[in-house]
Amino acid sequence: MKINVLVAEIGSTTTVVNGFQDIHSSCPKFLGQGQAPTSVAAGDVNIGLKAAIDDLAKNLGVEELQYDEMLATSSAAGGLKMTVHGLVYDMTVRAAKEAALGAGAIIHQVTAGRLKRTDLKRIQEIKPNIILIAGGVDYGERDTAIYNAEKIAELNLRIPVIYAGNVENQEEIKEIFQDTEVKLYLVENVYPKIDQLNIEPTRRVIQDVFEEHIIHAPGMTKVRNLVNGPIIPTPGAVMEASKLLKEKLGDLITFDVGGATTDLHSVTEGSEEISRILISPEPIAKRTVEGDLGVYVNMLNIVERIGKEKLKEELSTDIEELIENHEPIPKTPVQKKFVEVLTREAVLSALDRHVGKIRHLYGPGGKTTIAEGKDLSSVKYIVGTGGALTRLPRGVEILKEATLKNLQNKLNPTEDAVVLVDHDYIMASLGVLSKRYPEAALLLMMESLRLKE
Repeated sequence: MKINVLVAEIGSTTTVVNGFQDIHSSCPKFLGQGQAPTSVAAGDVNIGLKAAIDDLAKNLGVEELQYDEMLATSSAAGGLKMTVHGLVYDMTVRAAKEAALGAGAIIHQVTAGRLKRTDLKRIQEIKPNIILIAGGVDYGERDTAIYNAEKIAELNLRIPVIYAGNVENQEEIKEIFQDTEVKLYLVENVYPKIDQLNIEPTRRVIQDVFEEHIIHAPGMTKVRNLVNGPIIPTPGAVMEASKLLKEKLGDLITFDVGGATTDLHSVTEGSEEISRILISPEPIAKRTVEGDLGVYVNMLNIVERIGKEKLKEELSTDIEELIENHEPIPKTPVQKKFVEVLTREAVLSALDRHVGKIRHLYGPGGKTTIAEGKDLSSVKYIVGTGGALTRLPRGVEILKEATLKNLQNKLNPTEDAVVLVDHDYIMASLGVLSKRYPEAALLLMMESLRLKE
């Protein structure tokens, strides 16, 4: 059997392959899904990929699968590891960090100001996939970014470097890296003027660099030979899908609850009323990663947040036994209920950390009201993806609670927000598919969310 497009999601523990047909028509179809353990430990993720393709063929009732195109997302071997280095933490550093997170990166180090010896040692220990240097508004401060570039160049780590700082430094930065083995990418400034973010150009380049330097997991170079389309980080693919949906539906947020982390993607303009009192700019597309909120790898962190006594009361069972026998995919009713409780805590905690708030300041002139952080008060849709929210019975109910947690002074979604679930669990695949076929990706997404045109 020959199909149009296969999209592989190569995760840390599982590799999933989704098949799509009639991709060039007005009625594209999702054919089905195959999966297998990711084979990082075997030294070649290609083994797990082939096993997932064989599983899809079995599920479709055919002996062999052929395809016109293969695209991929990857979070294997720790995903896209980055370090970010800027000038002032609340300005250029924050802008660079937003660009990296939105592209799907996992940030292992953030520094502000001149790099210290300990910072440089840490970069060497981390061995990031990409280093991002920013600093200074256009035609503003120059020295810090130049100093940091010189110190990083001296390390000669053969790691791609993106420079997204003061545009006046570009020629100087080019000179610094000219005689090194570092591949340099020059991008528009992420913070060109005070209170102005420009993160999309850097976000796009990060994904391009990731694809060009697919060396972060054993065997990924072989996958690059199989894949004849884009490869982007899995969280970045979910963001791409969310941005595409926003164009169609309006302001939305996407929760992706996984075994190791909970990601929250917000693609919002926010309300005019709040934007007038916002003290610092926020990107339209923002992603936060909660590395302590995972329902499998980091399950104990969530258990501690809830409390064992409360869990025992809610589940009416032996909590210690549940914890000891916890599996990646719950099977029994009590195991499923346990993961639902963990998922609820992960969703509400991630929202609490992501959302902005209203503050009242008091001075000689009286009370002043300001807003800081991301405004979610105009969100029209709350989308759920990831295994926990798409495969467990109470996914919709859990997401609905995000609209009920209207704490005073928090810029949370209101009860008018509509909850949608990625029923086919294909949102990340559709994010990478949208790079080639945006119309087909949107139609397939609407189908998975059970929305009619």
